[in-house]
Amino acid sequence: MPNTAAPVAGTATKYPGVSSVKAADGHRLILCFGNGEQRVFDVTPLLSVGRFRELAVPEVFRKVRIAYDTVEWENGLDLDPEYLYERSQPA
Repeated sequence: MPNTAAPVAGTATKYPGVSSVKAADGHRLILCFGNGEQRVFDVTPLLSVGRFRELAVPEVFRKVRIAYDTVEWENGLDLDPEYLYERSQPA
C-alpha cells in the first residue's frame, strides 16, 4: 500500500524504478518495480495525446523496453517512473 502521509518539508518522496516491463492486451503494461511490487499501468488515457497516438498501434506498443529506471518505446517516448507508480494499480 502506498504511503499516503504528507511529505515532510525539505524531503522528497523516492519512488522505486522500473526493473521489468511486459506489454499486455488493452494497452496495459505489467511493471515490476525495484521494491518488488508488480503493478499494472493502463496507457489508454494517453493514446489521444500528441505522439502517444503512435502507441495505439499494437505492434508499436508492444516494443516497450526498460531504459535506465523506466520504460521507453522505439520512437523515444518514455514515462517517468514516479508517474507510472502513482497511476498504476497493484497486480
